[in-house]
Amino acid sequence: MDWTTFFLAMSIPSGITGFCFWLLERKLDKREKAREKKEAVREQQEYLIVKGIGAAIALGEASAIALKNGHTNGETEAALEYARRVKHEQKDFLTKQGIEAIY
Repeated sequence: MDWTTFFLAMSIPSGITGFCFWLLERKLDKREKAREKKEAVREQQEYLIVKGIGAAIALGEASAIALKNGHTNGETEAALEYARRVKHEQKDFLTKQGIEAIY
């Protein structure tokens, strides 16, 4: 057996193995990027949920004060506007996620 045949016999399996590992690494990188994107979306969703809870509490508190005093005040209007703004943020976020899921 000459040296050329020997080197060829050694390099072909190594090249194939290296290519397979490269493909595997690429696939794992794609999965990791997809997982990171889903994690960022989940964090944004949780943030909006907490913000919505805060808006609901502020609106409930303003409503209770208005009932106690017998009339609405600036607090009630501000709480209502805040609740509307958060509601629209949540709706826009969920709409965006739905569109991205389709495409």
